Amino acid sequence: MISSKDNPKLKLVRALQRKKEREETGLFACEGEDLCDAALAAGVSPVELLIGAAAGCLPCSFGRHPATVSVEPELLAGVSTLPHPPRAIGVFRRDDLPRGSRGTCLALWQLSDPGNVGTLIRSADAFGASVSLSDGCADPLSQKALRASAGAIFRVPLVAWGERPGRQVALDTSGAVALTDVDLAPPVTIVLGAERAGLPDEILAACDAVASIPMPGDAESLNVAAAGAIALYELSRPAS
Repeated sequence: MISSKDNPKLKLVRALQRKKEREETGLFACEGEDLCDAALAAGVSPVELLIGAAAGCLPCSFGRHPATVSVEPELLAGVSTLPHPPRAIGVFRRDDLPRGSRGTCLALWQLSDPGNVGTLIRSADAFGASVSLSDGCADPLSQKALRASAGAIFRVPLVAWGERPGRQVALDTSGAVALTDVDLAPPVTIVLGAERAGLPDEILAACDAVASIPMPGDAESLNVAAAGAIALYELSRPAS
């Protein structure tokens, strides 16, 4: 039972709130039993699994795991960023996350909002795609991105930017061709930029096609997470 706020395990969780610490250690923390359970279900084992001493009904796998340690609930709450005290916090290795590629990939160019990054990882999980992040993207292992991914970070392969598969299709409001009229046969990568900045000319020029999503309504643009989900759905449809 951990009963001191100066315990090294609690200090580690607190330190991992900083990106610099995550990069230097190769570790990251997940807050909440749902994220921790998603990791264990995906076969990703925690380095540390801290559970509140009065957490009540938690997945049986938590109690059986050798990394599990009980913590005074107020101490666990003290190292959490959640608005409510978590019942579990896990520490994981970045190198244990899935690698490799899939026939469909979402490539995210300098998306600075961690919520959008996490949501797109979740969408990629739903449609069986991988994700590639450029330099300048929000850290997918920040707390906001992890929560938005809803555990998908433990199932979706992350692909290096220079290893994006297949034809490169940029999704941009400047595209003169509708996404439905583009060859989307896998392997293919959909390249997305931030809603306001879009994709720079050099990225557009390097792509095999530049497409847009037709919008019959009055909105000028779509949120990038919504655009990515629509694109993934379009890719999942059988060719007519």
